[in-house]
Amino acid sequence: MSLGDNAVFDSAPLSPLAGRRVIDPDTYFDHNKPPTNLEWAHTEIEKFLRHQAPDQRVVLITSGGTTVPLENNTVRFVDNFSAGTRGSCSAEQFLSLGYAVIFLYREKSLQPFNRNYSENTRGMLSYLEETEDGHVRVKPEWEQKIRRDLAEYRKYMDGDKLLMVNFTTLADYLFLLREVSLMLAPLGSRAMFYLAAAVSDFFIPSHSMSEHKIQSGDGDLTLRMNQVPKFLRPLVKNWAPACYIVSFKLETDPELLGPKAKHALDKYGHQVVVANMLDTRKWQVWLYTRESTEPCVIQISQQQLAEGRDIEQDLTEEISRRHKQFVANHHNSTQQQ
Repeated sequence: MSLGDNAVFDSAPLSPLAGRRVIDPDTYFDHNKPPTNLEWAHTEIEKFLRHQAPDQRVVLITSGGTTVPLENNTVRFVDNFSAGTRGSCSAEQFLSLGYAVIFLYREKSLQPFNRNYSENTRGMLSYLEETEDGHVRVKPEWEQKIRRDLAEYRKYMDGDKLLMVNFTTLADYLFLLREVSLMLAPLGSRAMFYLAAAVSDFFIPSHSMSEHKIQSGDGDLTLRMNQVPKFLRPLVKNWAPACYIVSFKLETDPELLGPKAKHALDKYGHQVVVANMLDTRKWQVWLYTRESTEPCVIQISQQQLAEGRDIEQDLTEEISRRHKQFVANHHNSTQQQ
């Protein structure tokens, strides 16, 4: 079965980029269904923001990978690789730095404070044991760590400093991103976007999908997928123009990393690109900004990595420092007007 040319919008507006047909972001929303939790998310975010102090800094962290369904009644899909390690770890660090965190994450990906107990090689039951009197308890070697993580989790959840909203598909993610962006926009410089999710670059419009499971008996499957519009542009220019925006760039070719990070800054006009290589991302990242011609290198040693230090601690501290300066600059410019 071939989806062939059916996966192309013949009437979609043209993009000047490389002569390719890329649909307009608004057209994307017109042709795709919003997630079932969109209204719930709006209500919960509204309540969450009401509970924050007037000077509270708030960060939206996106985490995990998006899926692109191949059928409307989805059995098969294309998945973007991401366990959500960067996002979930960064959420913990931003909370410790005093931020209120909205965590927009892929369902079943790693979550803050739960991430240490979600390894593929372990399940929840491996942390438990049965006592002689028939009760169940946490194994002694894990008790202190679990108690500490549980206390932190409850502190931030009960204190209205952490709100978690999940997505699965690309459409879920983009609808929720737009919704949160518009709700954070009134916060201006106090709001930060930390876009660590692995977002699909290609998709199949819902009206072009097979309604039911694609049958293998139909023979070879050929997919022709549309390019996803670059939603960073409307985010920066329209949805949240006064906010502090950090995007991520992951590459496997070191020759492409720097040029593509700089190109993103020039193209979209946001504040920071965190650039990282797939094979070194756990101990080295580069921060590109428009204010400097050279990137800021953040790196931890192999010994620190082996001892359990997360590079996200250093990364979020540097991002927070820059965001604080951004807020101060905005305040000063407002005072002078």
